[in-house]
Amino acid sequence: MKNKVVLYFSAAQSEQPIIYRLVKNYDLVVNILKADINPQKQGYLVVEMEGEKDKYQEGISFLKGLGVIVESLSETVVWQEDVCIQCGACASFCPTEALEINRETMEISFNNSKCVVCGMCLDCCPTRAITLHFDIRGLV
Repeated sequence: MKNKVVLYFSAAQSEQPIIYRLVKNYDLVVNILKADINPQKQGYLVVEMEGEKDKYQEGISFLKGLGVIVESLSETVVWQEDVCIQCGACASFCPTEALEINRETMEISFNNSKCVVCGMCLDCCPTRAITLHFDIRGLV
């Protein structure tokens, strides 16, 4: 099972080795896609977690038992190729190269599997060819 989730942490939870426990105790592969922690040590992680279905569910239960808020990643970046003018501004801001320029054709392409929904591309697109799509899936 593989899923992208957002984990919201309190200050007390951010002091614990939670990701380590997910890997060690539940044999999950955890890829941190995005993270933010404020000065009060509250924050969130956007992670992709992968493992056997029962272990995955046990890991989610472990997180919820600690009081970590767990939500499915509910935002997806949508690139509208027909609206895009191929200026390349988005590719220069994309930290994961989900939006990239093919140097031979000088055209933009979008690989959604690389996207971590950081939002860097949204404001720099002059034609607003890049938008956020919200998927209402609720809690994991």
